[in-house]
Amino acid sequence: MAYQTLNPTTGEVLATFQPATDAEAHAALNEAADCARSWKNTPLHQRTELIRRVADLIDERRDELADLIALEMGKPVRQASGELGLSADIYRYYADNGERFTADEALDVASGGSAVIRTEPIGVLLGIMPWNYPHYQVARFAGPNLVLGNTVVIKHAANCPQSALAIEALFRDAGLPPGAYTNLFATHAQVATLIADPRVRGISLTGSEAAGAIVAEQAGRHLKKVVLELGGSDPFIVLDDARLERTIDQAVGGRFSNAGQACTSPKRFIVVDEVYDRFVAGFSERVGTIQPGDPRQAHTRFGPMSSAAARDEVLEQVQDAVSRGATLHHGGVAGEGAVLAPTLLTDLTPDMRAYSEELFGPVAMIHRVADADAAVAFANDSPYGLGAAVFCADPVLAQSVAERLEVGMVTIGGNSDSEPDLPFGGVKRSGFGRELGPHGMSEFANKKLIRVAVGA
Repeated sequence: MAYQTLNPTTGEVLATFQPATDAEAHAALNEAADCARSWKNTPLHQRTELIRRVADLIDERRDELADLIALEMGKPVRQASGELGLSADIYRYYADNGERFTADEALDVASGGSAVIRTEPIGVLLGIMPWNYPHYQVARFAGPNLVLGNTVVIKHAANCPQSALAIEALFRDAGLPPGAYTNLFATHAQVATLIADPRVRGISLTGSEAAGAIVAEQAGRHLKKVVLELGGSDPFIVLDDARLERTIDQAVGGRFSNAGQACTSPKRFIVVDEVYDRFVAGFSERVGTIQPGDPRQAHTRFGPMSSAAARDEVLEQVQDAVSRGATLHHGGVAGEGAVLAPTLLTDLTPDMRAYSEELFGPVAMIHRVADADAAVAFANDSPYGLGAAVFCADPVLAQSVAERLEVGMVTIGGNSDSEPDLPFGGVKRSGFGRELGPHGMSEFANKKLIRVAVGA
């Protein structure tokens, strides 16, 4: 496995980093385990101040970090800057709320005496991170767990090694002790060895279904807690024409941000009959105005995909749909570098790959349904269950639809945007466990009961 910075705009290999040796991986785990013994006993206020300093450093280095994101995975710098702002907010959120989230919870004991639930760290955690949001994904895992008192070893994606090193530098320069946060250019075999090691107490992975299945199997074999955030094919349900222009703007903006490479990007637009034609026309008009550009330029709003290989995989899904009768309104062609032109498909049927697979790229699919009940049935007819969006002027109907959707997150009147204080996660083949919000500090915590018996 090579860790490489490959510019997706030009295809040029800019830097290569060798994977860790087995000895280096072993040493990294030793250091993380040694640090875990002292880090958990470091006063909470000191841990929170160090994490707050990480947020401050992100703000100070925002421009250079955003440029590095654009260079390595093609995200326009404006969007990369937004990711960094959210990451800093996550660190501050846990720094601000760490004391409240870890406070003892008193219990009523029917038989007498007293009892509390104490929230304690469990030790070394392994985080396996993706490339599409290289800072944000780390923040939502590392932020709460470092405040709690766990230590983390990060195996980042192979195509963003310089961002991975820049993130490690944030923690080092903020003053965290060696071993609290460790970046490791690990091989797949080394990841398996780390999971098997009894000093690693939990694993979090954000990535593909295939990777999640492998890690979950390995973790289960060794009785390790695991949190998985996997794929999504989020429905975007439109039930009437109230504020239709705004709804279409939300739809197009949500789908084509980051070139469609987001788990919670709306991918299936499910629109009732009475609105369908106008929605398609407005959506198509807006897609036609999107122009790809150099992601390192401030004016660019749409950049390349992360790699030519990723682009070609999505293009194959599009071509399969068109060959089976789908209507191609825009796109469906490769551009320079790893660009896939913004693509719009309608008239999809179950025999097409795109109908049931996740399209991890700039491709929108619009489906026609009769009414709200049909929209719910269509939305739930998916192996995925991450997020969903519902647009409807009737709040009672919107709430009813939201309650019936088989997903982990529903937003009424907006896209499934991530915020520090709201839990994030899915059901079905989108994974399990939650990150962010108070729940983000509970996944890898020992909820210890301390009871004082009557007469003690």
